[in-house]
Amino acid sequence: MTQTAFPFSAIVAQDDMKLALQLAAVDNTLGGVLVFGDRGTGKTTAMRALAALLPEQTVLENCPYGRDPNDPTAQSDAQPDSDGAEVKTTTRRMPVVDLPLGVTEDRVVGALDIERALTDGVKAFQPGLLAAANRGFLYIDEVNLLEDHIVDLLLDVAASGVNVVERDGLSIRHPARFLLVGSGNPEEGELRPQLQDRFGLSVTVRTPEDIEARMAIVRSRDEFERNPAEFAKKFADQDAEVQAQIVAATARLEHITTPEDALRQLSTLCVQLGTDGLRGELTLLKASRAYAALCGDSAVSNTHIARVAPMALAHRLRRDPLDDSASDTRVIRAMTSVGLAA
Repeated sequence: MTQTAFPFSAIVAQDDMKLALQLAAVDNTLGGVLVFGDRGTGKTTAMRALAALLPEQTVLENCPYGRDPNDPTAQSDAQPDSDGAEVKTTTRRMPVVDLPLGVTEDRVVGALDIERALTDGVKAFQPGLLAAANRGFLYIDEVNLLEDHIVDLLLDVAASGVNVVERDGLSIRHPARFLLVGSGNPEEGELRPQLQDRFGLSVTVRTPEDIEARMAIVRSRDEFERNPAEFAKKFADQDAEVQAQIVAATARLEHITTPEDALRQLSTLCVQLGTDGLRGELTLLKASRAYAALCGDSAVSNTHIARVAPMALAHRLRRDPLDDSASDTRVIRAMTSVGLAA
């Protein structure tokens, strides 16, 4: 029995988080989303809700990697294509894979199938979590508490889209393109700056202080838990609209242009903030382009840049001992100084 996900459109008071997830869904090269904030603010709910409303995927039948039959770059050493054989396909919902704390590297990347080695005497590959997450979401709760070498591994694979396993006499490559979503509470430990920088977008979620907003959240959650199916029906049309918007934006993305003035503006902003390297500018460009696509526009403008700049740049700022302002506040202040409307 399929569990009903909380409707994406029913989530209130977390607009930045919802937008960041939608941008990452439109352009999966953005590098994932990092969500920091209080417990119980809908971080996991939003990610699962978005995955549930996205269109079903066509995959090769019985493929442990969920490969796209129309993508020639998604071949796998562990399961090579059979020349001349009839290609059988099926459909599936976009997978959501949880990566628990304390997970071993073998469990993440895959390893030798010990059972087959002992019973059949053959070396076979047992796929890991990266295989299960291919073309879906890989979710890490409390990412700031995950071991550094596991996070490094995940970010490297997320950037390349390929998982390479060379151990126990095996040499395997398989596609591993996934949307990495990490969440955590900064009070329980900080994520290393160089790892924070590798996430494309970052948002901070806070417990709403508005009484009406809190009442609406509690009322919605209680209604959903009482009757999930009926509650989901109330938001079916709105979720379908979000789905159509994401699908249209994904198709429109490659046609979005970036005028010279917009490119100069985002580079000026990054210089004003003193961001290291060019990753911030590249991410801001991609996020602005994805937002323009979501808005149905044909070109990136200052409005698009201003909307996504805090989530693309705030987590890349150096600490300033003379300025204890929040990172997103510093970004907004810098936008004002370079003539970008917040």
